[in-house]
Amino acid sequence: MLGLGCAVELGQLGQQLRRPVGLLLALLGQFVAMPLLAFLLALIFALDEVAAVAVLLCGCCPGGNLSNLMSVLVDGDMNLSIIMTASSTLLALFLMPLCLWIYSRYWINTAVVQLLPLGAVSLTLGSTLLPIGLGVLIRYRHPRAADLLVKISLWSLLVTLVILFILTGTMLGPDLLAQIPASVYAIAVLMPLAGYALGYGLATVFKMPPHCRRTVSLETGCQNVQLCTAILKLTFSPELIGSMYMFPLLYALFQSAEAGLFVLAYKMYGRDSYKQDTLGEEEDTDISYKKLKEEEVADTSYGTVTTEEHNSIQMEPTQTAL
Repeated sequence: MLGLGCAVELGQLGQQLRRPVGLLLALLGQFVAMPLLAFLLALIFALDEVAAVAVLLCGCCPGGNLSNLMSVLVDGDMNLSIIMTASSTLLALFLMPLCLWIYSRYWINTAVVQLLPLGAVSLTLGSTLLPIGLGVLIRYRHPRAADLLVKISLWSLLVTLVILFILTGTMLGPDLLAQIPASVYAIAVLMPLAGYALGYGLATVFKMPPHCRRTVSLETGCQNVQLCTAILKLTFSPELIGSMYMFPLLYALFQSAEAGLFVLAYKMYGRDSYKQDTLGEEEDTDISYKKLKEEEVADTSYGTVTTEEHNSIQMEPTQTAL
């Protein structure tokens, strides 16, 4: 969250307030599309109340920092990526408890839903505002230090995710992983993949350029699984949540793997077209410039200048054939 705040510039925030496309996309993607997707998957796979709450909680989380790193790798719009992540984190303070309350109504008579601590969820979300605000202040006062912190946060995120997966598999072992139903594994695979597709479709509806579509796609599918894990840990007892504590980790594993395949496919097939589009835009600009110069020459050819003997200069009118 500190690295995210360091990537936000006050000028960008002002621009987004004047033309809040990133804010609107974050709202629709993170708090309309993803919670509804999580709810439908929980119904389709007939999850019990504990697994359903874990899936809903992950679906209602704001965007994660992983999307910022992946946006760099697919030549996305970094300003849009950062604004969407920051906006969804701030909006989550109010909308995440609201979405949880709305979509958990189906399981309202179960103990886990009756004990769903919406106040603690809001408090945990509120605690993320402090490092974000501190990061914005560092960006305003010390831009070079902010750039360094952004790089450290993005790459440390990737390293810590790998370490987390290794430690989880080593310490918990296959016994706990075997207790997770196959339907939960299926949702952990399908949910980020569907999120990427929904984000791309959403950006297409807004008629955004290809690099922005890739950015919105990654922003929508990548959830803040660290925040989801913290909420599960702080608000539910281990006896109540059980093996479903592992769902955010499974989601993080598959969202990272699928985003990695997204990046790999782009590097192999999409980057050449991206370069061609960029070159095409430059060629169009060059052609337009040449046309402009030709028009300027044509406009000034009202007469021709000839030099004759005795250093005399005469203007001869140019005859135009009609």
